[in-house]
Amino acid sequence: MSQNVLAPASGVAAQAARRRTFAVISHPDAGKSTMTEALALHARVIGKAGAVHGKGDRRGVVSDWMAMEQQRGISVTSAALQFSYRDTVINLLDTPGHADFSEDTYRVLTAVDSAVMLLDAAKGLEPQTLKLFEVCRQRGIPVMTFINKWDRPGHDALALLDEIEQRIGLRPTPLTWPVGIAGQFHGVIDRRTGVFIRMQRSPGGADLAIEEEMGADEAAQRYGADWATATEELELLEMTGADHDQATFLAATSTPVLFGAAVANLGVRQLLDLLVELAPPPSARPTAEGADQPVDAEFSGFVFKVQANMNRAHRDQVAFMRICSGRFERGMVVTHAGTGKPFTTKYAQQIFGQGRDTIDEAYPGDVVGLVNATALGIGDTLYAGAPVRYPALPSFPPEHFAVVRTSDTSAFKRFRRGIEQLDAEGVVQVLRSEQRGDQAPVLAAVGPMQFEVATYRLEAEFGVHAQLDHLPYQVAARTDPAGQEILRGVASVEVMTRVRDDALLAMFPDRWRMRFIAGRTPDLRLDVAP
Repeated sequence: MSQNVLAPASGVAAQAARRRTFAVISHPDAGKSTMTEALALHARVIGKAGAVHGKGDRRGVVSDWMAMEQQRGISVTSAALQFSYRDTVINLLDTPGHADFSEDTYRVLTAVDSAVMLLDAAKGLEPQTLKLFEVCRQRGIPVMTFINKWDRPGHDALALLDEIEQRIGLRPTPLTWPVGIAGQFHGVIDRRTGVFIRMQRSPGGADLAIEEEMGADEAAQRYGADWATATEELELLEMTGADHDQATFLAATSTPVLFGAAVANLGVRQLLDLLVELAPPPSARPTAEGADQPVDAEFSGFVFKVQANMNRAHRDQVAFMRICSGRFERGMVVTHAGTGKPFTTKYAQQIFGQGRDTIDEAYPGDVVGLVNATALGIGDTLYAGAPVRYPALPSFPPEHFAVVRTSDTSAFKRFRRGIEQLDAEGVVQVLRSEQRGDQAPVLAAVGPMQFEVATYRLEAEFGVHAQLDHLPYQVAARTDPAGQEILRGVASVEVMTRVRDDALLAMFPDRWRMRFIAGRTPDLRLDVAP
């Protein structure tokens, strides 16, 4: 359970300056959830770190609260943790790394001010890593890079820096530098102070690492060739000007780099300190109209995630809201920008993985959980005072489609309720097909693992065993009623209605077929659908 981190108000701008809101992102298995837990451990809000791939009596990480995550050792949904460190309030968002859950990750990136990207020392830049770096660059999100798993064999440190610069165009500026090659990790040199910090894993690795500052002469005597190599590499970095520049970091054109091993808690303290010192606090946020909403304006925020059944005892639904401006007070009546209707924030909570505490106030950068807020959907804006609306959240065109059914007629009400919940959360898109009727909705997903999550949650949370029949479509394009009539009866094509917004989606087996039909019917409107 989290601490009460919110101090009495001393001005909204001053409170916003105390916040650091960032996401931990990477390719699958690079160690995101382990890093999330290690950061919480160093902030002393948990006593011992768990392991992502929990086996036997080993505990799962705090952020992986869903049973499916704990069983399989992967993150399939984003999670929020809030805690204090030094005089700073940390809002840390852990994200799923698997490409099938990219949509969830991308939504989280709309709610943060910076990101920590983990690279596996042995694998370097992987496909999902490249995509996430590109998204951060497009959104102007400053990125810190943590080269993880340096306690295991991996690539050369300079080669990894070259790969970052050559493949993604961000200039790497190491803030710490390892002594010892990957797999023979002795500690790091802090490039800003020149101090060598010897690091040793604690017994079992579940506690803080053992750290000791050591002078250059003693380090040279103890580590010999490894120390000599590290100092030569540091001279090379000096010659090439690979020094941290705050302006280019904030402009998302350079990336500070650190080395360590999250599972052994090595280098994690240095990352947390540098996040507090260098990561940007909340600032004025662009609205849908193109203006900037200052942090000290009246209250506003937007919902970037909806999650049900986090607490199995209550089976409630939580809307995760990023506060963008003003002071939030529990119980305040705000306006729903989409409907213009008032919304009461009576049940507001501070989130720490699956745990939560009632919260009375919050400030820009904070993530607040609004419980049983069934009127809220992903992307909704709430505000007090002058109207404001934030831009719509990104979505991906689905590429996988399946009919979902249950053979248990007595469970049909629960089946429909579960499907509606999964649609509201954005776990999958739900489509209505004229050919199949309401009893057999169609699920649309970016990746097939989303189907696994959907059927797992239907059974675990709603007691419904569901079967999937996969459909032979790979492309969905938006069309209109005229297009629906044109396509009616065309072989291997089907038009369905997306439940959440009544959009008409035309399904095609592949892009070639879509282009062929579009070329033969110039009056047909087709837009590849997000």
